[in-house]
Amino acid sequence: MTETGTGPVAAGVRVAYDALPAPVRDWVDTTLGSPVVQSETQLGGFSPGVAARLRCADGARAFAKAVSADVNADSSHLHRREAEVLAALPHGLPVPRLIAAYDETPWVVLLIDDVDGRHPRLPWHDAELERVLALARTINAVTDLDLGPVGERLAEWRGFARLAAGDGPTDDWCRRHLDRLVDLEQSAPAATTGDHLLHVDFRADNVLLGDGRDWLVDWPWARTGAPWVDLVFAAPCIALQGGPPPDELLDRACINADEEAVTALVAAFAGLMVYSSGLPPPPGIPTVREFQAAQGRIALDWLRERTRW
Repeated sequence: MTETGTGPVAAGVRVAYDALPAPVRDWVDTTLGSPVVQSETQLGGFSPGVAARLRCADGARAFAKAVSADVNADSSHLHRREAEVLAALPHGLPVPRLIAAYDETPWVVLLIDDVDGRHPRLPWHDAELERVLALARTINAVTDLDLGPVGERLAEWRGFARLAAGDGPTDDWCRRHLDRLVDLEQSAPAATTGDHLLHVDFRADNVLLGDGRDWLVDWPWARTGAPWVDLVFAAPCIALQGGPPPDELLDRACINADEEAVTALVAAFAGLMVYSSGLPPPPGIPTVREFQAAQGRIALDWLRERTRW
């Protein structure tokens, strides 16, 4: 797997835009009002399909995300979910807007505003991390959206419970405290209630830093909950990629949250990463398990520090 010196890279198997079926490309040309004359594949992120910046003959631009259910059915569901989320988000947020969606079996395609920006540099630079924390505050300040509670997702994860029902974790500390870890992760849904907008996948490869505005992209997992949830989810990945340790990040972001609630969420995230990293890779996403394993190691260390077990 490719690495940057800051841990495993978030990378899926990309498909070139020109490899899309002709009817799909015809729909894109018609929707944008001008034929596509240039496409540039974007490599960050895990979706197994097309992720490309497009330029049309008349100068119009768009970002295209496309996946075939024949390659990965789950990813096609996620593209549909992202279309729903983008349509529901209020205007004015630092989120590229949905232009149109195509859904004809087996292809799901999203056309989204193409915004100027680049991913943060890794290892993290201090000034860019500050911009990302400001971006999180802007997103998490939004309330009163009907996207479903993040607790529903947490209740589905049940990483430690799944490990307990199977062969158990390989980590000795997890084995010794498995019953307590199961109880702790089960308290996370109630600990994270709230009505604040959450991205739920806040990573460097989902951030674009622009000259005049910074953007948060890739929205299929969005939910609502306590305003500090996104940064707890993000903290292990930020640490993995050269940023500060997780608790230092939360202090720097001035997170105002109950300590036990944060620990419960760390347990839920750690359980998910540890359990998922032991599964076979999903179709078209061969790199994700190593990425999860690396985050899981950091999350477990964080959990040990917080619980002092």
